[in-house]
This record gives sequence, structure tokens and C-alpha cells, in this order.
Amino acid sequence: MSVQFRYAARSDVGIVRSNNQDSAYAGPHLLVLADGMGGPAGGDIASSVAVAHLAPLDDDAPGADDLIDLLRGAVESAHDELMDRSDTDPELEGLGTTCIALLRSGTKLGMVHIGDSRAYVLREGTLHQVTTDHTYVQHLVDIGRLTPDEAEHHPMRNMILRALGDTDGEVLLDTSVREAHPGERWLLASDGLFGVVSAETITETLTEHEDVDACADELIHLALRAGAPDNVTVIVCDILDSNLLADGHQPSTTPQIVGAAATDRLARTRASLNSGAAGRAANLRPARAAEPDEEAPAPKRRGRIIGRALGALLILLILAGGLAAGYSWTRTQFYIAEDEGVVTVFQGIPQKLGPISLSDVHHRTDIDVDALPDYAKSRLTTPTTRSSLEEADAVVANFRSLARPSLAEESTPDATESPTPSESPTPSDSPSPSESP
Repeated sequence: MSVQFRYAARSDVGIVRSNNQDSAYAGPHLLVLADGMGGPAGGDIASSVAVAHLAPLDDDAPGADDLIDLLRGAVESAHDELMDRSDTDPELEGLGTTCIALLRSGTKLGMVHIGDSRAYVLREGTLHQVTTDHTYVQHLVDIGRLTPDEAEHHPMRNMILRALGDTDGEVLLDTSVREAHPGERWLLASDGLFGVVSAETITETLTEHEDVDACADELIHLALRAGAPDNVTVIVCDILDSNLLADGHQPSTTPQIVGAAATDRLARTRASLNSGAAGRAANLRPARAAEPDEEAPAPKRRGRIIGRALGALLILLILAGGLAAGYSWTRTQFYIAEDEGVVTVFQGIPQKLGPISLSDVHHRTDIDVDALPDYAKSRLTTPTTRSSLEEADAVVANFRSLARPSLAEESTPDATESPTPSESPTPSDSPSPSESP
């Protein structure tokens, strides 16, 4: 028997954070998720470096006996680079990242894990957490000081005991090798998902959505509806029996890269990094392969594009004589924001090059921003970027589903605005006879 992956990766900055420090990679043999830490100065770089060191393992199918050695070597190499960066750049002191990597060889799955991101497997309708959090509260659970329910709400639940780039010395990884069974559905997730969405709801979503893309989108949507105080990143992957796949129904083998690793966050330091893994992270292939006659665009961005990095990228394009190609790439991008009081889809990127705007209105929807709940309005204050019109329309659909309850409420007369005589308040300074002393 042989198996294949069918996968979907998604990442969102969330409602509270200003930049995305998560990164993820999904390919035909490899799944990677990293949740960076160290603040805006380093978390996104840390997760991108981890992805960059691991991504080359997806190029060729490894031998089953080599799975853990390959994964361990790549992770330790990422750790070493993070420590070097922290030592040489004061702005990056303290940067680090969690990391889960799942590498397939035939029907064998090798996995390494460090930090508090999680891997789950859905088998016969039951969700199993495969990884153990490397956190202080999990340690308290392990020694019997806390129950799992108490740990979920403990004020120190985000204190991580192990991470890449955190300290010098040996990298303490959890490793395992297991059999891949057709019919299983794997979920890799940052704490931006399971920190706000219950295991029951995650199980229900994984069970009800057969399509991996729809399932991943819904998990992100659930986290956003729950407030999304952190970046949220997921990879949904089905294990398929190759022998049962009909002709023309083979899963895509094009890698999907999301989060910080899909942006050009590393452009400002690329001169010293082109030969290193961080440079490779900035040059990973986008999720959509170029057509044979199509000029290859710059790597696609699925998260917010940082203004300074974008400016640096465009300057480099101009100097290289590639301004036309750079502008052509911007026309493949879309973002959603408020304009004239309604949810609006723009074509391009939300930046300017001097006086030149790199976007224009593609179409305005009929969704009144005032009809949205506060957390959805907050999300509109920063453009939500997407790499295709189809993806942008999916975001609009989410906003539309959020607006309907508010619109319905507005159509119902509010009794508190014009109380009837029977609803008139009784003066509080005139006690009834029964209240008299």
C-alpha cells in the first residue's frame, strides 16, 4: 500500500496582533508549522528560518530509516542560525520559535516537536492530541499539581519551557515514527487556534468539512470569531490511499507556504543572508506554480505586507530593471478593507510608491460596516491581503455571514428607544406603599 498527502495551509494575523509571527509549509512529503516569539523584531524571522531549514527535505522522498535524523539535523541547524542571529544582532536578542515537522516516507511518518504548537490526528471520528506541550502548566499537569481543565485557564499557560533559539545547548526535541493510515486527518495548529476554539468544536469542524481547503478556512474563521488575540495558523492534511485514487483525482503536489515565511520580511538583511537558510525562506516558491509562458512572480504574500520591507523590495526591483514585473505581480494580489462605509475588495497591495498607489477598487460589496460586530470592524482597520480574487471573495463571504445578525436586529424596532406607557419607569424616589417604613 502507498499513501499520499492532500493538504491545505492557512494563516491569519488575528484581530489583536499587528504582524504575523507564524509560518507554515505544506508539501507532498513534509508539513511544518512554527510559531515565532521575540516580538515584532524577531518572531517572524525565527519562524521563517525554521521553515527555510526544513523545506528542502520535501524535495525527495527520504528513506524510512532516515526520517528522524533528517528532521533533527534540519531543526538543529535552524537553532544554530537563530542563536548566531541573536548573538550578532541586538535587535534580535531573545528570538525563538516553536516547531512541529512531519516528514513522510512511504507509509511512515517521522515527527519532531518542540514548544506549544500542537499536532492532532482525527481517526474514526475521535480527535487525538499527538504532541505534548512543552509548557510550565503542562509540567504541573504531568506531576499532578493541575488538572487538564485547570491548565486550559491557568494565567501561566503560555510560559514555554522549550523552543528553538531560546537558549544555548542541546535542542530537546520530542521525536516519533508512526504508521500513516488512509482515512486519517492530521491537524497542525498554533495556539492561536486551540487557545480560543474548544477541542469539541475543532473535532466537529474536522469531521464535517470533507474538503481540506474549506476545513482550514473554517478553522481560521472560528478563531477570528472567538476574538483571535494571537496569530492563528493551521495545516489540515488527509492521508489518502494511492490505489483508490481515480485518474485525474491525484492531489496537488504544489507546496503551500503561509504566514511570515510567505512574506519578504527578510529583505532588509538579505545582503548577508542570501547564502543562508533565512535567504531561502524569503525565496521559497509560492503556492501556485507559474504557467509555462508566464514570467515567475515574486513570492506571494498571505499575511500583511510590511511597508518598509515592501519599499526595499520595490527598490531592488527597480535597480534590477524589474519594475514592470513587480507591478504585474501586484495586480495578482487583492485585499479587503473599508471604503465609503462598506466592505470593499481592492486589487493590488495596500501601499504607495511615492505618489503612485499600488491598488485600486475592484468592487464594493453591499455589506455595511456598521452592521458588523465590533471584532469584525476591528479587523477591517488593517487590510486583509489575499493572493487571488477567489480567496478575497471567501473573506467577503465571512464578513457577510457576520453582518446578517446585525442587519436582522436593525430591522426589528428597538423597544427601548420608544417605550410604551406600560414600560415607563417608576420614579425611584417614590417608594410604593409596601416599601414604606
